[in-house]
Amino acid sequence: MPVIEIHSLSDAGVDVYSTLTEAQLRNRLHPDKGIFIAESPKVINVALSAGYEPLSLLCERKHIDGDAASIISAYPDIPVYTGSRELLTSLTGYVLTRGVLCAMRRPKPRSVEQICEGAHRVAVIDGVVDTTNIGAIFRSAAALGIDAVLLTPTSCDPLNRRSVRVSMGTVFLVPWTWLDAPVQSLNALGFKTAAMALRDDSVSIDDDTLGREPRLAIVLGTEGDGLADHVIDNADYTVRIPMAHGVDSLNVAAASAVAFWQLRYRQ
Repeated sequence: MPVIEIHSLSDAGVDVYSTLTEAQLRNRLHPDKGIFIAESPKVINVALSAGYEPLSLLCERKHIDGDAASIISAYPDIPVYTGSRELLTSLTGYVLTRGVLCAMRRPKPRSVEQICEGAHRVAVIDGVVDTTNIGAIFRSAAALGIDAVLLTPTSCDPLNRRSVRVSMGTVFLVPWTWLDAPVQSLNALGFKTAAMALRDDSVSIDDDTLGREPRLAIVLGTEGDGLADHVIDNADYTVRIPMAHGVDSLNVAAASAVAFWQLRYRQ
C-alpha cells in the first residue's frame, strides 16, 4: 500500500483532485484516458462493485485504517494520498464527505443500441445541465425500474463529481450513454417516445395507452424552458402531469420520479 503524504497543490498525482476541471478529467479528445472522481466510501464501493477501475485514493490519514480500509485492502497497489483535514479541504475546496475521494477510470462508451437492448423503459435527458438534477434523476431511475438512460450532448455529464454524489452511486447501476441522434431515432429501435410537456394536445400521464406500450422512451427537458418544440412535435406522445393549486410544473427531477413510477413497465 503506497501511502503518500501530500503538502501542496504541486505534489505529483494530486492534480486530479485539486486543479483539473471536470472537462479536463473527462478528456473528450482521448476518452480512454478519462477520469472521474467518486466521493465517500459508500459511493466508491458501489462503483467498485459495478466493475469500475480505481486509480488512486485521497483521504485523511485516520481513514486509512478506518472508512477506506476495505478499499485499500482490495486494491493494495493503488497510491493513497493523505494529509491533514485542513490541507485536504484547501486542496479540494470543500470538506470531504466521510474523508475519502477516489479517482477512477471512465468506462469505455457504449452504443445506444447496446444500452437499449432488451430495455422496456428508457429515460432520455435532453439539455438538463444542473448536476444535482442529473444525480436525482439517476437515483429515481434506479429506484423505479428504468432500464437505461440516454443523454443528449447538451446535458450535464453523469460522472460529474456532484452528480455522482447526489445519485448515491446509482449512476454506476443504470446503464447510460450519449444520444447524438435526434430523439425520434429511437423509433427505429422499437420505442415510442413520450415527451413530458404541458401542451393543449398532451395526454394525462395516467392514460392507459401509455402503460400498455411495450417499449417507451420518457423524454425530459431542460430546467427552464423544458423540451424544444421540435422534440415535442416529433414525439409519439406528449404527456403531462396534472397540476393543482395553480402550480404550473414540477422541477425536472421531481417530474422524473412521477413519470418513472406511473409509466413503469407492467408485464
